[in-house]
Amino acid sequence: MNTRLAKFAIGQIVRHRVYSFRGVIFDVDPAFTNTEEYWLSIPEDIRPPKDQPFYHLLAENEESAYVAYVSEQNLMPDDSGQPVGHPQASVIFESFREGQYKLKPRISH
Repeated sequence: MNTRLAKFAIGQIVRHRVYSFRGVIFDVDPAFTNTEEYWLSIPEDIRPPKDQPFYHLLAENEESAYVAYVSEQNLMPDDSGQPVGHPQASVIFESFREGQYKLKPRISH
């Protein structure tokens, strides 16, 4: 599989090109790593190639907050400068400044 570098960064706010939602990126896969069932659930007319970065988002729309898994080609920067209202944002990120979230430090070994 031929993968490329991610265009968007962790902590960046993005919006979906087709559907009306936005979110903050909290993880990136260099290529599709979800299940085949998930892959087939994406409408065929917008189903993207698997060999591109896929982003984990704390997403929100007018009705709810949720976690989304979206291909790079279906995302674009959100230039609103507004934070997301997702309740888990404060669990993963420590601050929001100038349109960008900053991850909380992690302890690992």
